[in-house]
Amino acid sequence: MRAKANKYDVIIVGGGPVGLALAASLVRFCEGISVAICDRRPFEVPNDARASALGAGVTRVFEALDLWDAMAPAASAVNRMKITDSGANDISRPLFLGFEGDVLPGRPYAQLVPNKTTIGVLLEAVRKKVNLIAPIAIEAFEADAISARLRCADGRVLEAPLVVAADGAQSGLRAMAGIETIGHDYDQMGIVTTIEHERDHENTAFEHFRPAGPFASLPLPGRFSSLVWTERTEDARRLHTLSASELEPLIEQAMGSVLGKVHIRDQVQAFPLRLQIAREFIAPRLALVGDAAHVVHPIAGQGLNLGIKDIAILAEIMIEAVRLGQDHGAIDILEKYQRARRFDTALMALATDGLNRLFSNEIAPLRILRDTGLGLVDRLPPLKTGLIRHAAGVLNAPRLMQGLPI
Repeated sequence: MRAKANKYDVIIVGGGPVGLALAASLVRFCEGISVAICDRRPFEVPNDARASALGAGVTRVFEALDLWDAMAPAASAVNRMKITDSGANDISRPLFLGFEGDVLPGRPYAQLVPNKTTIGVLLEAVRKKVNLIAPIAIEAFEADAISARLRCADGRVLEAPLVVAADGAQSGLRAMAGIETIGHDYDQMGIVTTIEHERDHENTAFEHFRPAGPFASLPLPGRFSSLVWTERTEDARRLHTLSASELEPLIEQAMGSVLGKVHIRDQVQAFPLRLQIAREFIAPRLALVGDAAHVVHPIAGQGLNLGIKDIAILAEIMIEAVRLGQDHGAIDILEKYQRARRFDTALMALATDGLNRLFSNEIAPLRILRDTGLGLVDRLPPLKTGLIRHAAGVLNAPRLMQGLPI
């Protein structure tokens, strides 16, 4: 006997910030839509030391959702960036590229927001408006001309015209749909934590390119910064075993002591880094968003920004279809989403991959080439402004990323 299905208009698999932001967008701007979010873990704020640089376009998404006021107290504006490059043992670290000022009038390039804050605010926004189903294990995905069904380990069947995979880089739904990925490991890990420092960061983001990978400190409120330290995998694993007192002087040294003495104020986490792009962003009755669709190097801080752009475009396309009485999970609707996202994603993947390859080495000719290139960009204000605005997500942006309702 076939189990009776629990039916919804949209089922989102994955309760991270991208899945939650999609749910918040749908219930905010599409009256009467029924949304379920499934996750294998309980819906709660994670113990996560990471923070994300939310570009100006992404902060406008949260403004459009009436959520930014709840996030702002934990956020810190990035008013300037300083990019340097040197060899492993160089004392001198000349500035090759810098940016200062607003990316748009009255709007900084980005806001640094702890991931715990982002997820906490989004969870509060959707908790009473969507059906949160967790913990739950999905064992099978199937789709036909009318709907998609998720078969769960506890016997439940969930059904909707559209399922959205927001279940991360190791997406189970992506695998069930038979969508392959392309990419490669970087043999690098990102070490992340929160540090307190002796000197005021003055809302400056520092990114120092070192032979093993970039070392970035991103401003948080007060004399705190979010640390993103890229190292070769073997070295990162060794560093991850050190005590705080052993690691702190190494962090200060890697920073060139620009912020004085540092103290670790959160857990130290380490994550493997890789490039991974799904060959298709859609399948019948299925759309991939966030890390399920693309994983890029954190060298430009674009991971979550790309995911929020995914959902801003997908929500706009879906809501328009619903208002016109169309099937919002039909393949022609989903193809609009895929066309809108594939080129931009591929461009960012190529850019971050190329930057990491160019800078993560000590080859003298390459150092001369890259530093000359950075210097030229720094001396061409229109080019520099265009690159910054593209990274901030304010060029050719969907309605939500313009701060407009759908």
